[in-house]
Amino acid sequence: MAGGSATPGRSVTSRALAVLDAFSSSAPRLSLSEIAERSGTPLSTAHRLLGELTDWGALQRRADGRYEIGRKLWDLGLLAPVQLELRQVAAPFLLDVHTATRDTVHLAVREGRAALYVERISGRVSVPVVSQVGSRLPLHATGVGKVLLASAPDDVVEGVLRSLTRATRHTVVDPARLRRELAEVRRRGYARTAEEMSLGTLSVAVPVRAERGGAPVVVAALGIVVPSHRRDLTRLVPVLEVAARGIGRGVSRAQHFH
Repeated sequence: MAGGSATPGRSVTSRALAVLDAFSSSAPRLSLSEIAERSGTPLSTAHRLLGELTDWGALQRRADGRYEIGRKLWDLGLLAPVQLELRQVAAPFLLDVHTATRDTVHLAVREGRAALYVERISGRVSVPVVSQVGSRLPLHATGVGKVLLASAPDDVVEGVLRSLTRATRHTVVDPARLRRELAEVRRRGYARTAEEMSLGTLSVAVPVRAERGGAPVVVAALGIVVPSHRRDLTRLVPVLEVAARGIGRGVSRAQHFH
């Protein structure tokens, strides 16, 4: 194979996937040499693969010569069941919540130890937030994340408690305190955060439950982010709960047809 490989026996497919895997939320734009180094691929091989991936649309080359993820991968990602089905079912309910509150509304699912944001609606008057569709944010520092963590398996919870990172000075990084918070989330049915992911914001979130094997399971979390001067956070909980029940029923019905 032209250019060889830093790891003998790697297939063309594995090398191409390694090139794509070089990109991350902290490194969304990379140069040829950075991609070669991060993927463990010889420069000449990386150059050839980048050409093929760019031609196909998986990557695109910027004017400054660096590469970023292309639209084709985004389009394919939207076909993933967690995205497609959940987003289609949830979209009208998120719109209802946003219309009623004019605040930023989020829908997220748990992916490992992160909250994956699958849908977001915000308006011109909404508070600026760090999350975007496709963002992966810490479970312990976000409202939707705390809801998802409260229903996660014990091994996931313990893993998160062992690796708490600070996003702002208000992020809860004490395992005992977070454990108490999660128990409170389970008891009252919603989570709150105050400037834990980004300063100047508060959030509240509720679980979305759907039928799985005859029992209700938390499949997502629905949340609102508001400016930190607002004091009506708990009044938003019933609005979220109505929407969450609607999404849950829709997801349960959709699964019955599969």
